[in-house]
Amino acid sequence: MVFSSLLFLFLFLPVTILIYYISPNRLRNAILLVASLVFYAWGEPVYIFIMIFSTVFDYVNGILIEKYRHRKAIARGVLIVSLMGSLGILGFFKYAGFVFDNINSLFNLHLQAVDLPLPVGISFYTFQTMSYVIDVYRGKVTAQKNLISFGAYVSMFPQLVAGPIVKYGDIAAQLVNRKVTLDRFGEGAELFIRGLAKKVLLANNIGLLWASVKAVPAEELSVLSAWLGIVAFTFQIYFDFSGYSDMARGLGKMIGFDFMENFNYPYISRSITEFWRRWHISLGAWFREYIYIPLGGNREGHLKQLRNLAVVWFITGLWHGASWNFIIWGLYFGFFVTFEKWFLLKWLQRLPAFVSHVYTLMIVIIGWVFFEFEHLPAALTFIGTMFGAGAHGFVDNRSLYDLSTNALLLLVMALCATPFPRRALRNVRSKFARFGSIAASAVYFIFMVASTAYLVNATYNPFLYFRF
Repeated sequence: MVFSSLLFLFLFLPVTILIYYISPNRLRNAILLVASLVFYAWGEPVYIFIMIFSTVFDYVNGILIEKYRHRKAIARGVLIVSLMGSLGILGFFKYAGFVFDNINSLFNLHLQAVDLPLPVGISFYTFQTMSYVIDVYRGKVTAQKNLISFGAYVSMFPQLVAGPIVKYGDIAAQLVNRKVTLDRFGEGAELFIRGLAKKVLLANNIGLLWASVKAVPAEELSVLSAWLGIVAFTFQIYFDFSGYSDMARGLGKMIGFDFMENFNYPYISRSITEFWRRWHISLGAWFREYIYIPLGGNREGHLKQLRNLAVVWFITGLWHGASWNFIIWGLYFGFFVTFEKWFLLKWLQRLPAFVSHVYTLMIVIIGWVFFEFEHLPAALTFIGTMFGAGAHGFVDNRSLYDLSTNALLLLVMALCATPFPRRALRNVRSKFARFGSIAASAVYFIFMVASTAYLVNATYNPFLYFRF
């Protein structure tokens, strides 16, 4: 089940919210747990047992680590078992086929891995349980003794499928005591609707342009078509993923939780370093806290910092998918982040904002080619087409048609990728008091009606991060 579906919007969510609100506080974690299990099992009834196992496994490990905190060898042993178990499950389902394929290629073998579909959200809830046991081991959080509360944390349906990655310490107090008010519900509903509109009205529509361009052989594309296509994908993946994250945060507020912001207008960045401070913030924070800093960060000289950055960006790429294109994509960005840290960033800060902004967008857009094309030769061919190598001319009738029919949508998306619309709506509310609130509510009502109308007739409603 996904948020951008009529089943979720008009059956699952209303029923869950109604039961949740009429129930006493002491039962709400249990209701949240049951609702989350139903949500997850709706599309993958078998894989629910994997999530339940991971939950119970690390619930027990957390208690054991805390019990033997002063006996470091035992606590460390439990931690290692926990991490190996979590990574083993993730590795089996997500990376076994990738490993076997590469072994076969290297040694000319014919080994075959079991071809199993990837459990939805496994990368997200695995990182959450791992951060929990690590933080218990570090003494940063107290082990959760209530299995239902811990299960609600791991399986929480608002952020189960696509994050943000929520650390246990950030919501431990909220699991025990959280406020559910009409104002917070309203804030959450607005955030959810805004995310739904981003996903359904913007990402889905511009995704049609990318799908049509990608279906054409590279040698038949003009330069303009190639750029229109990858710019469309650049917008699609941002509004798709950030829209889903907004929906998750909105749902969290509706039931009393505050999740961290996961996207902060990354396309207004003036460097790749800034881009990654604004893009998928929870993942970047996770890698920084649990991998980069424990490896030594930047405290032990340039060579070790280079090693640490290489490790982090290799894992960043690998986390997104079991394919070499994701690894190349991660290392590609790692190269520019490292280059900026050591040299380029100080120069970028001195350049006019327009120049540094164009530099950043060019690097990001080219990076999305590596992300989207599974095979490196196809990615390099497409990049070549973007710059005229092997292209079917600079412009053709197809590209002019695509540009004319999508120009307004592209302009709207470019505007919505900045803070301007959100600030404008906030200013209307603050300056015009009651009228401003009515106007803002009318805007969100229109968003909801338009999104629903789209979903009624939708034949194209992908979620790009569903595979991660």
